[in-house]
Amino acid sequence: MSGPIIRTENLGRAFPMGRETVHALKAIDIEIERGAFLAILGPSGSGKSTLLYLLGGLDRPTEGAIRVNGEDLRSMDENSLARYRRSHIGFVFQSFNLLATMTAVENVAFPMRFARVSARNRQNRALALLDRVRLSDRAYHRPTELSGGQQQRVTIARALANDPEVILADEPTGNLDSASGAQILQLLDELHGQGRTVLVVSHDARVSQYATDTLHLLDGRIVDRSEYDAALAIASRRSL
Repeated sequence: MSGPIIRTENLGRAFPMGRETVHALKAIDIEIERGAFLAILGPSGSGKSTLLYLLGGLDRPTEGAIRVNGEDLRSMDENSLARYRRSHIGFVFQSFNLLATMTAVENVAFPMRFARVSARNRQNRALALLDRVRLSDRAYHRPTELSGGQQQRVTIARALANDPEVILADEPTGNLDSASGAQILQLLDELHGQGRTVLVVSHDARVSQYATDTLHLLDGRIVDRSEYDAALAIASRRSL
C-alpha cells in the first residue's frame, strides 16, 4: 500500500492544571509516509512525547484526528486500541521499562504472550531477536546486569516481538553515553532499512543524520528550522 501510513489533522492535546488548561499540542497536521524514518526534534516540554503517545494509542487527543492506515484511532475503544498497539506498534522508551525480575530473553518474549504465541515459539523468536540486536550473549542476564546501551537493545528487541510495522522511539538515547547512543541510532537505522516505519522523538540532533524527514516542535507547535534554531540560540544565551 502506498501513501501515508499515519496522518493527523488539527491534532491537539490539552491538560487541566488547576484552573488553567495547558495545551501540550496545538493544531498538528502531519503525514508520515510508509517506510519513512521521521525525526521529531524539540527541547524538553515541546510536546514530543505527547505526540508519540497519541500516535501509539497510549493517549487520546482532545481535538483533531489520527488516522493509521486510514482508520481513525478516535473510533477505537480500549480493547481495539490494545490490539492496535500489539499488532502494529513497537515502543522503545527512554527509561527502557524492562521487568527487573525477568531475564533479557523473558523480557523480549513477554509481549508475545498476549498474541497467544506458544511458549516454545516465544523463546525461539526472543533468542533470534536478541541475536539480531547483537545481544545473544546476554540473553539470560537481568536488566541490573546490563549496561544502559544493552538494556536499550533489549528494549528494541522487545519492540520487534510481534513484528510491528511502526517503531515509536521516545528519547532512545536520552539515558545513554555518546557511543552507546550512536549504536542505538544505527540499530534503528538498520530497522528502517529493512522496511519499517520509524519515528524517533528526541532533543539529540544526531537523529537527523539518519532521518528521511525531520519535524521541529516548539511549545506544542510545528515550526520551521529557522524559527527552531533561533529559539534554541536564545535559550542557550539565557542559560549562560
